[in-house]
Amino acid sequence: MSDSEFIRFVEITKRLRKDCPWDSEQTHASIRHSLIEEAYEVVEAIDTDNLEELRKELGDLLLHVVFHANIAEEQHEFTLEEVIEGITQKLIYRHPHIFAQKVESPGASKKMNAQEVKENWEKLKLKEGRASLMDGVPKELPALLRAHRLQDKASKVGFDWRKREDAWKKVEEETRELQRAIESEDQNRVEAEFGDLLFALVNYSRFIDVNPENALRRTITKFVNRFQYIERKLKESGKDIQSSTLEEMDGFWEEAKKK
Repeated sequence: MSDSEFIRFVEITKRLRKDCPWDSEQTHASIRHSLIEEAYEVVEAIDTDNLEELRKELGDLLLHVVFHANIAEEQHEFTLEEVIEGITQKLIYRHPHIFAQKVESPGASKKMNAQEVKENWEKLKLKEGRASLMDGVPKELPALLRAHRLQDKASKVGFDWRKREDAWKKVEEETRELQRAIESEDQNRVEAEFGDLLFALVNYSRFIDVNPENALRRTITKFVNRFQYIERKLKESGKDIQSSTLEEMDGFWEEAKKK
């Protein structure tokens, strides 16, 4: 991409901000939800392996990045150039094994494997002024993904199970505690123990090299596809799903699984 194409894109966004009645009214907060939506549309394009759609959605996401920078520039907070300069400096600083001659940071001039790079990345973030390893994981993340990221961060400083078997024992322990809570009929306790069990399962996922967010998304997609198969087959049979029996639906479910 030429510099002129990027400059043209930025100029178009600024003109929209100036001349479009809707664009000119927007604030960081008013388009916050759209930014989240665009990010999820990028993820969906990746999940469906639709590269053409991914190209389009990345453009929509880039629009939001530039648009937020334009709003900030109008308010004399920061500019798009400063955004780019900031991320450039961060990438150089956090990759001392690549840019050793340009930075003075832990890990400079040292060859690292992928795991060591991740661990050094967390150390460098703490040196940047973060008070806790837990900082930097947005509260707005889906709970499953946030749990995985927090546990991964804690593991980088040795706060982790030594063996996979120990992590699984914790899952079994939390399962028993949930069962006892259910038997107690204390709903607050049931919810707390259910959360503990989910947290333990997410923690175990790291030991078997599974991203729990990806795994659950995959299962959800599978469930939707199979349920929609049931709906199609019932419709072909002239039946309404509201009046169908569980046995009928389960039969088509098993068909869907075989397909």
